[in-house]
Amino acid sequence: MADIALEPHVRPAPLPVGEIMPWAVFAGLVLLIALYFISAEDGATALFSGGYIHEFLHDGRHLLGFPCH
Repeated sequence: MADIALEPHVRPAPLPVGEIMPWAVFAGLVLLIALYFISAEDGATALFSGGYIHEFLHDGRHLLGFPCH
């Protein structure tokens, strides 16, 4: 009886890599952009003038362990 309960009824379909790859690349780019703004958008490597982005992400930067002072 235990063999019947543990036997799968339906086999999972394989994931189509061709359909997932564009979304994976997009998610990777978004994560890299977010990582840049959280970690390096301050001082010499800043793309935007002023400290608005730094101040907006300041607490998140400290929460993730990035120094900024």
